[in-house]
Amino acid sequence: MDEPGTDVCVVGGGPAGLTLALLLLRSGAAVTVVEKARSTDREYRGEILQPGGLRILDQLGVLAGARKRGGYELTRFQLIDGDRAVLDMDYRRLPAPHNHLLSIPQPHVLDELLDQCTRHAGFRYLAGHRVSALRRDSASGRVTGVFAEHNGTRTAVPARCVVGADGRYSKTRQLADIANDRHEVFDQDVLWFRLPAAGPPSGRVRIFRSGAEPLLAYDSFPDAVQIGWTVPHGRYREVTDGGVEQVRAAVARCLPEYAQAVRRHVRSWSDLTLLDVFGARARRWAVDGLLLIGDAAHTHSPLGAQGINLAIQDAAAAHPILVAALNDGDLGAQRLGEFERRRGRDIDAVMRFQVMQSKGMFAAGGIAGFLRPKVAGLLMHTPVGDRITRHVTLGNPDIRVHRDVRLVNQFATNR
Repeated sequence: MDEPGTDVCVVGGGPAGLTLALLLLRSGAAVTVVEKARSTDREYRGEILQPGGLRILDQLGVLAGARKRGGYELTRFQLIDGDRAVLDMDYRRLPAPHNHLLSIPQPHVLDELLDQCTRHAGFRYLAGHRVSALRRDSASGRVTGVFAEHNGTRTAVPARCVVGADGRYSKTRQLADIANDRHEVFDQDVLWFRLPAAGPPSGRVRIFRSGAEPLLAYDSFPDAVQIGWTVPHGRYREVTDGGVEQVRAAVARCLPEYAQAVRRHVRSWSDLTLLDVFGARARRWAVDGLLLIGDAAHTHSPLGAQGINLAIQDAAAAHPILVAALNDGDLGAQRLGEFERRRGRDIDAVMRFQVMQSKGMFAAGGIAGFLRPKVAGLLMHTPVGDRITRHVTLGNPDIRVHRDVRLVNQFATNR
């Protein structure tokens, strides 16, 4: 069967894909989103929004509705080494109103984006559909849509342009035969789990360095704490030989108020979710008729809660480029590649800083222990630290929601 033609087919209904879909719909484009999951009721790990992501969602008119669904403001980021906080960043020093982190379940953001997308006549959402192939022009090889599978039925989705926003293991990127360079630049993987909260929200993100494996903790809505226990990168199997009791011991040491809860709720390794932490960048972000954004184009560490924020900012940055390309009828790799040329420098800077963060916060040894509080003091108490903090939390200030960008050359079969 065939779907109606569309201006843009977005593969992936995550933060990048749905933010871009809503931006394009508001510009008058017809958009079809192909999402392999049947609903937003699924497991997520990325749930902290940095001020830069909050700003874009606020400009888009999505933030207030998402917040009404529930979330926690986090105003401090602390690195605790032994019995002292060597780094204590107060987000309230940033410009209001986005002077905090927001811990919010990702479905709250996705559901609000979806609700607003469905108000536009040009929107189609194909849930439970897995992209199996790209449609291509037989003469030029240009991508002209996708084929998607659902309950044994193959559906063709013709489109003027395809956007791959389907994550770090992107099927779209694979089908487009775009190489993805993986960089093993981080020394830790993370085992995630949730526990019922022991009291009211702390309002903090904390990294504890007590012990060989640092531990991360932050408030998670509703009434829970999200905990990440770090393990040496690529050595998960070796770690499991020591038994799950070592996780309980690490939590009891860093968060004694959760000692009983971790004994009740973490009984086997199946109660934890492993995140393979690596950096990656696709060698190209565009081919004729196709563009990659978000984790499909570049993958990051969870340190600093950058992934979801970069995805939302990618969508805002790609939006005017796509509309201009659609208006001009030029959807070639060179034209779409303008997105990578404009955005690549930001992404490279984030990757470099994450590598430095990882080494500074997690590295062991006498030199690292000696330097860590001195570098932390620089970040907390100097103008240089303020500039670094704003760069990390706000991202590129030039990226914004363009309200005046309009599509004038729509796909003929949609009108």
